Amino acid sequence: MIYVALLRGINVGGNNKIGMKQLKETFEQAGMHKVVTYINSGNIIFADDRARSNAHAELSAILEQAIATDFDLQIKVLVRDMDEITSVIQALPSDWTNDDQAKSDVLFLWDEINDVDILEKLPLKPGVGELIYVPGALLYSVSREEATRSGMNKLASSKIYSYMTVRNVNTTRKIYALMQAAAEK
Repeated sequence: MIYVALLRGINVGGNNKIGMKQLKETFEQAGMHKVVTYINSGNIIFADDRARSNAHAELSAILEQAIATDFDLQIKVLVRDMDEITSVIQALPSDWTNDDQAKSDVLFLWDEINDVDILEKLPLKPGVGELIYVPGALLYSVSREEATRSGMNKLASSKIYSYMTVRNVNTTRKIYALMQAAAEK
């Protein structure tokens, strides 16, 4: 099975520094194969073919422990499989971009907040930007000129923010392409 591990809060503002070459080695030593990293924000595509009753939780625990052992850092790891990322990509409007005109992100959710009711707990102002729930993620887009008016800039100071990790749509699409390539090998 092909997975992506989304690490929360590495290589941000000079904190929790982890080199991708070393991280790849950590994943391989933890038993993962076909390991590919993508940019320094903690996106690791890998395969694991062992039968697991609760694969996502077990893999997260294994990888969090491996990172703690190798880097002495407590990093949360969110694991998603190919079917889950495919669902996100299929729900993602094809015209959403992350560029000088628009800010479009995928907010990947931990199980604690993974429910459509999360939409009611977010600070998005009505009529400013668009927010879509898909199981496992929130899709968010706003024009750059309205981004500060959307209210979503307050999200980082909220309690629920610690239960999500954010990737822009360009990164999310690239992760999907890398997962597809790994599945074809």
